Amino acid sequence: MLDVLRLHAPAEPTVLDLACGPGSIADRVLSRVPASRVVATDYDPVLARLAETVLGEYGDRARVVDADLAERGWSRRFTEWRFDAVLTSTALHWLSPQQLLGVYTELAALLRPGAVLLNADHLRFGPEHPALAEISARHDEQVQQAAFTAGAGTWDEWWALAARVPDLAGRVAERERRFAGRPPQPPASPAFHHAALRTAGFTEVGTVWQYLDDYVVFARR
Repeated sequence: MLDVLRLHAPAEPTVLDLACGPGSIADRVLSRVPASRVVATDYDPVLARLAETVLGEYGDRARVVDADLAERGWSRRFTEWRFDAVLTSTALHWLSPQQLLGVYTELAALLRPGAVLLNADHLRFGPEHPALAEISARHDEQVQQAAFTAGAGTWDEWWALAARVPDLAGRVAERERRFAGRPPQPPASPAFHHAALRTAGFTEVGTVWQYLDDYVVFARR
């Protein structure tokens, strides 16, 4: 993703880190592209607070904005910027297909002509690829088991730890309120993402990286 940004975006890009989590992508952009500015957004109040902490060292080059991508019109919070790139990772699979199309459509209006969107995510193989789906599932299980054996904590353990941090404890309760009644969505295929991006008005769509069922989907405005 950063290679595409470096090779395609202007020297002083304005980047949107969409559903930024703890700010990992924004931190990498800001540290590796010294003239960049990043607007990071997430609806999770715990992760957004972590992003504010991580990105605080960059001063006015970084901004964290609260926005719910499942809400139509979320992009109105970002109209003061025109973006050269949108980067997002392992986040948009929480949206329904209709919501995903809506997000891509609103993003298209925020991007300068020629700007790019890069979405890194797990995009599962469908029933037409049973062997690849089975291989990918086994690979995921083995990678996770190796990480746990090496001492990595589980997702539930991470949240239990966050709930004990004074600055985050109240935000954990707010997080539970915000996401109540939002079940996980069925995975959308790469083909669906490509079609949705074209429908949203992107002129060039493809895949710039793939490893089994992990993809980086590319779209140019």
